[in-house]
Amino acid sequence: MGEIIEVNPEILGGKPVIKGTRIPVNLIFELISLNYSIDQIIEEYPTLSREIILNILEIGKDIQKNLKDISLKQYLDKELAQS
Repeated sequence: MGEIIEVNPEILGGKPVIKGTRIPVNLIFELISLNYSIDQIIEEYPTLSREIILNILEIGKDIQKNLKDISLKQYLDKELAQS
């Protein structure tokens, strides 16, 4: 992940961005949710490549899978109860 995503407090207030750009990672997911194709994303953001976008989507898939393995609500309830 460190090869493709960077977090720097000087860039977009520390939001995760695609390394070497000011493009927030979450923008890729937003565009996909709006039915943009990879080609359309590249057309809008020509500094991105198909490989970069696919890697970002793969990371998102892995995160989503891991979140399914735990109950986020149960985790948050437990953490909040300890506060």
